[in-house]
Amino acid sequence: MKNLEPLIIFARVAEMKSFTQAAESLGIQKGRASLVVRELEEEIGATLLHRTTRTVQLTEDGRVFYSRARDFLSEAEELKSMFSHGDQSLRGRIRVDMPAVLAQSVVIPALPQLLEAHPELEIELSSTDRRVDLVQEGFDCVVRLGPVVDETLIARPLGHLRMINAASPRYLDRFGVPQTIDDLLSQGHRMVHYMRNFGSKPDGWEYPAGDGYHSVMLPGTIRVNSVPAYHEAGLAGLGLIQGGYSSLLPHIKSGALVEVLPQFRPAPLTAFFVVAHRRNLSQRVRAFMNWTEEMLKPYFD
Repeated sequence: MKNLEPLIIFARVAEMKSFTQAAESLGIQKGRASLVVRELEEEIGATLLHRTTRTVQLTEDGRVFYSRARDFLSEAEELKSMFSHGDQSLRGRIRVDMPAVLAQSVVIPALPQLLEAHPELEIELSSTDRRVDLVQEGFDCVVRLGPVVDETLIARPLGHLRMINAASPRYLDRFGVPQTIDDLLSQGHRMVHYMRNFGSKPDGWEYPAGDGYHSVMLPGTIRVNSVPAYHEAGLAGLGLIQGGYSSLLPHIKSGALVEVLPQFRPAPLTAFFVVAHRRNLSQRVRAFMNWTEEMLKPYFD
């Protein structure tokens, strides 16, 4: 459906607020994107975008036009695929974001099988610990751990990610193996502190108590702001860590880490697939989400 190109380009520019980023995400030249949108404005007789040297913003007419264009593109995508067979090869680009630990330990190792079955599929996989902006950064879908606070987004629960406590054998040789929560204090244990933003108060050591979860503050000699660095600090013997079962399991199996206090595991993290618009999902995005959900199932409760 090549005649939809002007709407597709305009919608991506509107969402990403940048001709440069929109062009890169669509695999076209910036000049091409600018020209197509300008011709679209001339055709409909309205200015859709305010352009400055730093940003691109929708005009009032542009906001109305974008809302209708988004719905129209969604309907066109469904119409295009209505006679497609379920086993048809997927094609096109998918931009997805997920926590680095899930990408590295579960999804990336399984991707070769998916791409062999669908060789015309292209995956843009972002794996960071920050919360990306789905609309502005042009993501089709993201996997998030923890609550989704933005009510404008559509969240689909995936399950609860099991969490475990762990430490390196070197660390346990030095401080001992705790058997109770009281041992954490009496044996002088330390923990690696994970902080999304430096300067904020670090979280304590979480454990189940009664009908909920409590925490005890343990000292630590290192603070990190990424999950991979957090795991590496635990592997290096710098302190106790609490992490996802899926990402720590290979280290437990290899003996690089040892699970401790299995009867006092921290609260599971709820995982969600998050999209900006339910009706704007292409067949390839829906298929990728379903595939990813199957890959993650063994690690969720």
